[in-house]
Amino acid sequence: MKPMKLVISGPVGAGKTTFVQALSETETISTEADASEDIGKATTTVAFDFGTLNIDGQELHLYGTPGQDRFDFMWDVLCEGALGLVLLVAGDRPQDFLHARHILEFITSRNPVPFIVGVTRQDLPSVWHPADVAAYFDLPATQVQGVVATDQNSARNLLIRLLEEELRKEPI
Repeated sequence: MKPMKLVISGPVGAGKTTFVQALSETETISTEADASEDIGKATTTVAFDFGTLNIDGQELHLYGTPGQDRFDFMWDVLCEGALGLVLLVAGDRPQDFLHARHILEFITSRNPVPFIVGVTRQDLPSVWHPADVAAYFDLPATQVQGVVATDQNSARNLLIRLLEEELRKEPI
């Protein structure tokens, strides 16, 4: 059986690499490089992050995208054939929400895939509540969920939510 593909995207620093690492049951592949500009951290993903997860005997490939616009060609490449998209936004960085919306619109306009928005850093004080992020993105509350990207159970719950929402939409 061919592996399924899930793409994890979002702005720089949203938690994509950490999310893939938390979910993956195998050692992850990361293409981190020193940041060539001030992005608020020392390294950045330049191609993709990769990990795998087994769900009831079905292999799921996890692809984390770069967050910078200059690597947007990778968004198209990685989303081809994807079963869904997890868009991560840092709940304590509302200044990145507009960029996150741009990423979401860019990806879904070219590759109409089911998606969920994960609001990261829910373990920190002063973060946006998922309902407020849903209002910002003009999405139903069921399509936005809080997540702690470093916590495997939290990351799995976000993935389960995406899959459950899509199963509800499919005709019987």
